[in-house]
Amino acid sequence: MMPMIEAHGLGKRFGRKTVLDNLTFTLHAGEPIALIGPNGAGKTTLFSLLCGYLAPSQGNLRIFGHAPGSSALFGQVSALPQDALLDPNFTIGAQLELYGQLQGMNKATARAEAKRVLQLVELPEHLNSKPTALSHGMKKRVAIAQALLGQPKLVLLDEPTAGLDPANALQIRQLVSKMSGETTFLISSHNLFELERLCGTVLYIEQGRLVQQAVSGASSRGFMTLQLDQAPMEQVLAACRALPGILDARSPQKQELVLEYDPQLLTEADLAILSLLRREQWRYKQLTLGQTLEQQLFDVAG
Repeated sequence: MMPMIEAHGLGKRFGRKTVLDNLTFTLHAGEPIALIGPNGAGKTTLFSLLCGYLAPSQGNLRIFGHAPGSSALFGQVSALPQDALLDPNFTIGAQLELYGQLQGMNKATARAEAKRVLQLVELPEHLNSKPTALSHGMKKRVAIAQALLGQPKLVLLDEPTAGLDPANALQIRQLVSKMSGETTFLISSHNLFELERLCGTVLYIEQGRLVQQAVSGASSRGFMTLQLDQAPMEQVLAACRALPGILDARSPQKQELVLEYDPQLLTEADLAILSLLRREQWRYKQLTLGQTLEQQLFDVAG
């Protein structure tokens, strides 16, 4: 299967400043993909290269086998900048229809497509509304609807839930999850909690370099994260380390344990841990199979 995105030795400089430095990675269509990094890491520049807005200073970049910005990708790739704005003087429907026509749709098709994408973001009743009648969260959902026009294969979302209340953020996460079978989303965000629940692959960029590319479920080792309720941490750690099959036990944060185990030696690790807690009458709040995204990327130490 042809990769969705291939980058080899990709770099971008602005004058003497290197913003992206020798990025090499391959991404396949499917589950949502997370792009993570601190401010100034080069995430927006990478998005601009993928959209064809900027040309690389070095290296090679291909989307579905074509150079970004190629006519072969017309209608296949779309993007939503973080601060995308709607024109307050025109209705939502008129603006979506215009974007549809810019993609080559005739007026009738563009109208039908505007209705379809508004239905996807659960705002069909606002086809004839102006943006001034919408809340901030609704405007963001309309902007995402714009990115879905024409059913693109790849959608780039830059901070899609930034500044949203929990209800609107949840609706956007649910939409991305629901559509991930037919569209691949590449999401840039600082919200690790959100990305952990959505994404199967994570690219972590720091100072223009690819620090890590993580794929969920790729490790042969097992992990559990245990949230305790005022239990004696040192005693719990010692008891967990004594269990057969436990490879490591550490406490990255107060009242939290991360346990690494060998699935071949401890096939029912969760039951073994729960039995230990019950036997010692140590109370816990939550037991989660796997590591958090924060733990995977940063290996948080206590």
